[in-house]
Amino acid sequence: MATPAVPPPPPQPPQQSPQPPRAGDPGDGDGDPRPGAGGFRTALGGLTTRGRSFVAAGVAAAICAYVLGQPDLLRVGLLLAILPLVCVAVLYRTRYRVAGSRRLSPSRVPAMSEARVHLRVDNVSRIPTGLLMLQDRVPYVLGPRPRFVLDRVEPGGHREVSYRVRSDLRGRYPLGPLQLRLTDPFGMCELTRSFSTFDTLTVVPRVEPLPPVRLAGEANGYGESRTRALAFAGEDDVIPRGYRHGDDLRRVHWRSTAKYGELMVRREEQPHRARCTVLLDTRAWAYFGSGPDSAFEWAVSGAASVSTHMLERGYAVRLLTDTGSSVPGPEGSGGFGGDSSDMAGVLLDTLAVVAHSDGESLAPAYEALRSATEGLIVAFFGDLDEEQAASVARIRQRAGGAVAFVLDSDDWVAKDASGRLVPAGDADAVPSDEDGDGTRRAVRMLREAGWTVVEVAAGDTLPELWQQADRYRTREESQDSSQGRHGAGATT
Repeated sequence: MATPAVPPPPPQPPQQSPQPPRAGDPGDGDGDPRPGAGGFRTALGGLTTRGRSFVAAGVAAAICAYVLGQPDLLRVGLLLAILPLVCVAVLYRTRYRVAGSRRLSPSRVPAMSEARVHLRVDNVSRIPTGLLMLQDRVPYVLGPRPRFVLDRVEPGGHREVSYRVRSDLRGRYPLGPLQLRLTDPFGMCELTRSFSTFDTLTVVPRVEPLPPVRLAGEANGYGESRTRALAFAGEDDVIPRGYRHGDDLRRVHWRSTAKYGELMVRREEQPHRARCTVLLDTRAWAYFGSGPDSAFEWAVSGAASVSTHMLERGYAVRLLTDTGSSVPGPEGSGGFGGDSSDMAGVLLDTLAVVAHSDGESLAPAYEALRSATEGLIVAFFGDLDEEQAASVARIRQRAGGAVAFVLDSDDWVAKDASGRLVPAGDADAVPSDEDGDGTRRAVRMLREAGWTVVEVAAGDTLPELWQQADRYRTREESQDSSQGRHGAGATT
């Protein structure tokens, strides 16, 4: 009877790599085994040209001594052959008794600013090390790969070195692993160890300080003129409530106390925190060019500056993109952040890695805003057509005030030597923006819908445009009030 074929065992899931050692602990290198026969054979590959020459000379001397019958020559050959092997053994054991650590100061820096990286090497063995070469792996955008040569480290001693990194582009950049090359005093062997720990440097957008202005939407509970609102404790706080331990006796409501037969206090009041939504348009086709001076990077930096400025003024701020995603998420405080210091870090970390989206519509952002009434909306848009302008115009109905910074591609391109239009700062030719008139029509539509619109050109600074937005708002309010007086006079 034929034996049925046994199906092959299912493939095993890949084994998880062990937890990397903590910075400063003498953990293993990446994939390096503990000292053993196999590891020692691998370490023999670290013999330098001098070490290999000594081994070859020793073997040749031993063979000649055997052929010629010269015992003294045999002792010389053994000495020449054994010396490099002893250096390998000592150095191989020493490499597992050296610890390395890294510290960033600070770990979050604005673009075009420097951070300092501190490296420390500890000798936790009982014997001194030889000459050490320290090398840290960094992305090319942060600068050249740093290399340091350290003298011998005494038992229990340490050495510290540092270097600087700088990036003009925002993002999250991994630093590591730290590589250590050990050499013996005779130069017979060189062994390299890679530590397992990584660190991350976060380069956030540049934040420009903005002057304090009074934008639309700061009345009726928005901005610094906060009104007093009922405490968010439910419907029981609409009428006088029962006395609770710790309540001020001066807030006792005696009429209600006599009516209900128990001690009653007046309802609580607390300041209503203003809200601000920063809307960032990330559509790829809405911007030309790339690099730190591109229109998109200006918009990201502007969103970071406005978010930080509003948090400093006491606003509850959230960041919203054209895809409808928001930070913080809708589960916390209705989508708005709490503590301003923590929230500023979260928003900056998010903007550090924000990238272009593949979408072509602003409808997801409108859907995210239509569910509730917003306070102040500050938006950064690229090129707009009339369809997208209509969606943005509807957003104005949900806000107490709305300010839009529009970056028209026509204002962010230049001509090269051949007369072709290229993005500012980019040497590659690109087609000209044929929809420039469409963006200007969209700007008019936004202003008619009640938006305060500021057009941004290359070289403009956000603090000046921020004050310009305030002047536009003041002018619009004066025009509305004058039209209201004329209308009242006509009716009378």
